[in-house]
Amino acid sequence: MIVFNEKVEEESLEEGVSRKIIARGGSMMMVEVKFKEGAKGMVHSHPHEQVSYIHSGSFEFELKGKRKKVSVGDSIYIAPGESHGVVALEDSVIIDVFTPQREDFLFK
Repeated sequence: MIVFNEKVEEESLEEGVSRKIIARGGSMMMVEVKFKEGAKGMVHSHPHEQVSYIHSGSFEFELKGKRKKVSVGDSIYIAPGESHGVVALEDSVIIDVFTPQREDFLFK
């Protein structure tokens, strides 16, 4: 399967945050999330495994109550049930991969 990013519809989320499902199949899903400077991904948890890759920009990333600055090229593994969230320190893009797929992203 090949997905052309420019053909994927972008979904607006919280203020300054948007998301595109850029690939999915089997038990995996890849999502591109864009943040404007200062936008937040509120602290939350879910039953999925997640790997996040900082494609551009930088974030204050909170994982299990600890905060670290992450920037281009950094990656994060998030185990099922671990609390996590971000604040964009500049206009930024993060690529998230989930397994199993985030069914809640499909039926909005």
